[in-house]
Amino acid sequence: MEGILDSVVIGAGSAGLGASYFLKQQGLKHCVLERSRIGETWRMQRWDSFRLNSPNIRSILPGDSYSGADPWGAITHHEFVAYLESYVERHRLPVRTGIPVQELTRDDGHYRVATPDGTIRACNVVIATGNLNCPVRPSWSAELPSALRQIDSSAYRSAAALDDGAVLVVGSGQSGGQIAEDLALAGRSVFLATCRNGRWVRHYRGGSMLNWLTLSGHLDLPRRELILPSGKLPARPLLGATHTISLQSLSAQGVVLLGRFLGVDNGSLIFGEELDDHIRFADEVSADAKRLVDQYIERAGLQAPPAEDDPAETIELHLPSPPIRSIDLAASGISSIIWSTGFTGDFGWVGLPGALDATGQPLHEDGIGVDPGIYFAGLDLASTRKSGTVPGIAEEVARLVDHLAKR
Repeated sequence: MEGILDSVVIGAGSAGLGASYFLKQQGLKHCVLERSRIGETWRMQRWDSFRLNSPNIRSILPGDSYSGADPWGAITHHEFVAYLESYVERHRLPVRTGIPVQELTRDDGHYRVATPDGTIRACNVVIATGNLNCPVRPSWSAELPSALRQIDSSAYRSAAALDDGAVLVVGSGQSGGQIAEDLALAGRSVFLATCRNGRWVRHYRGGSMLNWLTLSGHLDLPRRELILPSGKLPARPLLGATHTISLQSLSAQGVVLLGRFLGVDNGSLIFGEELDDHIRFADEVSADAKRLVDQYIERAGLQAPPAEDDPAETIELHLPSPPIRSIDLAASGISSIIWSTGFTGDFGWVGLPGALDATGQPLHEDGIGVDPGIYFAGLDLASTRKSGTVPGIAEEVARLVDHLAKR
């Protein structure tokens, strides 16, 4: 049995590998445990046409710099997985694949990480499994007719992989908007049950909107300032990887826009009456982001091209008239439902009293756990608006590893 390690990193995704890089830089003895393969979530929970939302120049990990020919392009998830694998090789990171963690406990002043290959003891543990890997559906989804094929956005691959017939996509956030467009481009009949979600344009004033928002500091807004009056955190705005996707552009491609999906009643699918509000809210979020960028450009004294209208926002909106509140399932031709209703994390293997809240999610402050020596890397919106994204990894894990090293 190996001796006591300085740290164990759990998860070989982008956050876990970034943490390993900084642990190695600090000279700390550690290993990275991965239940399956490097970047497994990127491999298995993305559809065929998926591309990263962050531009290439900001989709790199600590210690690397971008030297490609398309800095503002967007790579596929397959290319990103290949990058993660090469990252491990180039930086000689101590990654062990095919080793799931069965339980994390504390004993005799150290943490014990139980695996099928034995128990590893460490002074610190960096949990980098993320909290967006377990899809969430409404509880009543189980009551829908068995004839409907239900899958989550993480299981969607392509239109061709679905049964013949129309498709209902539930949720108009990042995944829902992109999947609805993917289906429409494949010629499928698509219904989209919308939600109150913002939108960002892909390009603005000669640059990437995501880059402008990074430079302006908008993505550094602290978590505490993001919390809504309900106590929840807002969903990330819909952002197409290569072009702007809006409810307007989706409707122009034939996607039928609906309000919230409320359930089924007497053979009909029932929808709310919030569609107009959802469209208005997305427009407002887009306009607010543009104003923020305009103010930053003026404040910084930058020379940037004038603002131009985005075709996805000016295209004519096609709405059903009258608004659709119910759809007869038998007559609609809908054969599949794709749930794009969010994710949570699986931390059931964390056997540390007080480490998780009542819902089984991490208790932490900016990624630093309640138990001394426990760290959570890669959690969505953990510290700032940037947390949980590839561009935010270097800053986040550097801070966590620095705190760990000082212990």
